[in-house]
Amino acid sequence: MNARPDLPALPDRSVDRIGSAFARCRDAGEAALVTYVMGGDPDPSTSLAMALACVEGGADLLELGVPFSDPIADGPTIQAAATRALSRGTTLEDVLSIAARVRARSQIPIALMGYLNPLIAHGVDRLMEGCSSSGVDALIVPDLLPEEGDLIAPAAAASGVRLVYLLAPTSNQARVEAAARAATGFLYFVSVTGVTGARHSSPPAIGPLVASIRRATSLPVVIGFGVSSPEQARALGPLADGVVVGSAIVERIAEGGPRPIRAGRVVKFVRSLKRALRPARRSGPPGAG
Repeated sequence: MNARPDLPALPDRSVDRIGSAFARCRDAGEAALVTYVMGGDPDPSTSLAMALACVEGGADLLELGVPFSDPIADGPTIQAAATRALSRGTTLEDVLSIAARVRARSQIPIALMGYLNPLIAHGVDRLMEGCSSSGVDALIVPDLLPEEGDLIAPAAAASGVRLVYLLAPTSNQARVEAAARAATGFLYFVSVTGVTGARHSSPPAIGPLVASIRRATSLPVVIGFGVSSPEQARALGPLADGVVVGSAIVERIAEGGPRPIRAGRVVKFVRSLKRALRPARRSGPPGAG
């Protein structure tokens, strides 16, 4: 049942939008593009427009950030976005409403990315009911350890909401295996030891680390934190099932201007990222038909 009578009926929750998106990209020989927008930045209506701009640009999955006053895994760009959203009074309910409005227009998989404290304070059962009624497919909780997953896992499973766990270059094999057992959506490999933020180059030698994670799970593995350009996305795409771009999108939103101008910047940038993840077209020999 749709808990929001002002919105159109939502599609069947039994549809695995996450699995379908990764399968579609795999069949096309390309990594999935996962884009991030902070819910409520700089206000709920504009952030909705930015999320839809990501969809228009060709994103395969959408992350919606839940603003929090102490985002320990986030760098200055995402922290500033959270501050802007909170200054406008954005709540978790507002972010769920944004998700519902995206869902009313698109079947793109939606993951909420938020910290454990406000999610627990909201109430786990209430949270999962909100995710289900808003068409949210997954939760990414940076400060939730796999060993503590039972705090939300039973309610998530009952509501059809997938869980995503983060792994870092410093994660040992035991942590990799624990995350692989606990995850139900995909695994998120943090490519750097540090906080989110656009960087000009990708760390070397992450290929073997990602490969070891992929051997531990049948779920998709995505790479995020620091991806800021089509060139970086192109380099990382072959290593994983997906590439996450967040701060570089938030920066373009923060440049300001009328809403259509901001949306246009986001659409253009997301399209460039998606093009970079597609396999290069090879020309045949002269005269080939």
